[in-house]
Amino acid sequence: MCGIFGYIGKRNDAPSIILAGLRSLEYRGYDSWGIASLYKKSSASWRIKNKNYLGKILVKKKAGKIGDANVNDLPQSSFAIGHTRWATHGGVSDSNAHPHLDCGGQLAIIHNGIIENYDEIKKELANNHKFFSVTDTEVAIHLIEENYEKLRTKNIEHRKTKQKDILFEAVKKSFKRLKGLNAIIVMDAASGSLVAAKNGSPLVVGKGSGENFLASDAHALVPYTKEVYFMEDDELALIRTDNIYIGKVYEDSKKIPVFSKLTLKAQDVDKGNYAHYMLKEIYDQPDVIRKIVEGNSGTAQFARLIDKSFGTYMVGCGTAAYACLAGTYIFSKVAKKHLNWAVGSEFGYITDFITPKSLIFALSQSGETIDVLEAVKAAKLKGAKIGSLVNVEGSTLFRISDFKLLLDAGVEKAVVSTKAFTAKLAKLIMLASSLSNDRDEVVSMLKKSVIALQQILTEKNLKLIRNLVEIVVKKQHIYVIGRGLSYPVALETALKIKEASYIHAEGFAAGELKHGVIALVEEGTPCIAFLPNDETYSATLAGVMEIKARGGFIIGISFKNQDIFDYFLPVPDCGVATIIPATVTGQLLGYFLAVTKGLDPDMPRNLAKSVTVK
Repeated sequence: MCGIFGYIGKRNDAPSIILAGLRSLEYRGYDSWGIASLYKKSSASWRIKNKNYLGKILVKKKAGKIGDANVNDLPQSSFAIGHTRWATHGGVSDSNAHPHLDCGGQLAIIHNGIIENYDEIKKELANNHKFFSVTDTEVAIHLIEENYEKLRTKNIEHRKTKQKDILFEAVKKSFKRLKGLNAIIVMDAASGSLVAAKNGSPLVVGKGSGENFLASDAHALVPYTKEVYFMEDDELALIRTDNIYIGKVYEDSKKIPVFSKLTLKAQDVDKGNYAHYMLKEIYDQPDVIRKIVEGNSGTAQFARLIDKSFGTYMVGCGTAAYACLAGTYIFSKVAKKHLNWAVGSEFGYITDFITPKSLIFALSQSGETIDVLEAVKAAKLKGAKIGSLVNVEGSTLFRISDFKLLLDAGVEKAVVSTKAFTAKLAKLIMLASSLSNDRDEVVSMLKKSVIALQQILTEKNLKLIRNLVEIVVKKQHIYVIGRGLSYPVALETALKIKEASYIHAEGFAAGELKHGVIALVEEGTPCIAFLPNDETYSATLAGVMEIKARGGFIIGISFKNQDIFDYFLPVPDCGVATIIPATVTGQLLGYFLAVTKGLDPDMPRNLAKSVTVK
């Protein structure tokens, strides 16, 4: 979840490069941030006195978001690493922020993940090392320090190993001890090298001209290089100004990295004139859906894979899980085909029925969601085929899938996901349409949804939503109901409200009201009801009447108004694709609730964009 960034090269503004990189990665975690930079010493006497270190590592780190912070108090340097944190071990404080140093101030580490056996290792190191934080990360740097000194002493005796190779071997030996899913970058003031290692958490190497980079997300490298290598699990990278060496944690072998070329442009990761990334990404959606309809590459082949499988199981987490649920309705309604679905974190407990004839269809924006990856890996062990719908080319899920479709939603930086969800819905509709006898009609519905989105994003409609926000913004509870395809929309709308505004919201299947849920309704309780022009309309309207009879404040989101509604938000009828503009209406409600409360919808408290820890 944390964002990590490293630079080594010929420039002398490494701290500024790192700070810019951290800003682009801050959606991965914003509890604290920090930078370690090498302050080179030119004095020969100083170097002799300090074990021939190239200089001194200086660290600046702070709790809280980066905001308007600067690195003017760090000296010019050509070698630095940085970190933006989503707290796991240890509270949010300056001392727990990364980077962490070894006892001698020679080594610095940044880390993404959880070291499950940190307590055992810390007890072994306690007598010889001083700890300044309560993080698992600091344990790792002292373990590396311990192994480094042993190898260094041995090297002095035999003089067979170069300084940079001592660092590589020390990190390699130490990383083998770490249990859990982790990615680390270590900088060394003696050799002027970076060593990175990963298992589970993502790391990308960027190759420049006379400079090299490391980052947790490829798009953070776009301003500096388009040549990237996505590290595999249990790989190490030794990075110097003019060299990139890739090795294995559990083998003594060298790998020639194959670099991919990024197609992203700087403007693709910029929010432009929009107040927040979330708003920009909401406005991106008409173009995203249009491109999905027009660019249908690979859909028919993937649809055939689904059609031939003996059991297809869709898995995802959070917003992606609701897309999976929507997929079961979409394939039933459009293709007359049954698809199962499960929350990624629970799927591992119900894999007994998976066979080599099964297809696991994983949905993820980042392609790095750890619970989804573990579900996929468990299914692969049973011989199942893996298909994926993912937004990030080169991500772990993308690489390990037998067949994959890109969402083509563009970079999504707001923690509150918007366009990635509607892109999933559009892709699922396109997939189902490939197995339908009425494909042209279904595609026509998607085209109507683009027009509907444009209408929803007009100032006239936005004013309706903002006026509603003024009515409900101080309420403690909001309930959302829907049936059929509108049920996952209800769940997703409630999630957007919770994530962005911190108002307690719950989504329910409208038919479950009488089974306990209606006990929550009091006089004036806001209740959002999705009523599309489909077979669920009359039954959902009956539920709305039951809520109204108990004093609920009814917000109807539908193709037509009703006298029973206290407030009405129009959504044009687009057939099965109505789910898309209906969802966007819910997204806008969550966004304006957050803004009205003075909150940052791009970086909600306690959350991060890419969930890479269990």
